[in-house]
Amino acid sequence: MKTIERGELNEQLACDYLTSQGLELITRNYHSRFGEIDLIMSDGQMLVFIEVRYRRSNSFGGASMSITPAKQRKIALTANQFLQNNKKTEHPCRFDVIAIGANKTEWIKSAFDSPL
Repeated sequence: MKTIERGELNEQLACDYLTSQGLELITRNYHSRFGEIDLIMSDGQMLVFIEVRYRRSNSFGGASMSITPAKQRKIALTANQFLQNNKKTEHPCRFDVIAIGANKTEWIKSAFDSPL
């Protein structure tokens, strides 16, 4: 399976899982000049910006460890642009991670705070 296909499959699996947990999809693959956010969903009144990470092995720390401070900053900048463009700057929001590994999937709520 190609990397792009695997990414799309894992994003769809994450979206399906989160929808089954009561979240509602707003958009997927939101792009800005700063980067991309895989999924943007709502959890009640909370806007949730979700990074989906896949790692075949935990040899280098696993999927959740692959979200570096630089990546967090790009996600936060992109989230700020989404909030401004959609006039949602007053909404509470959080940054979640869906970490998909060889043997398990983990939903990490509030995985990091905005570094901005």
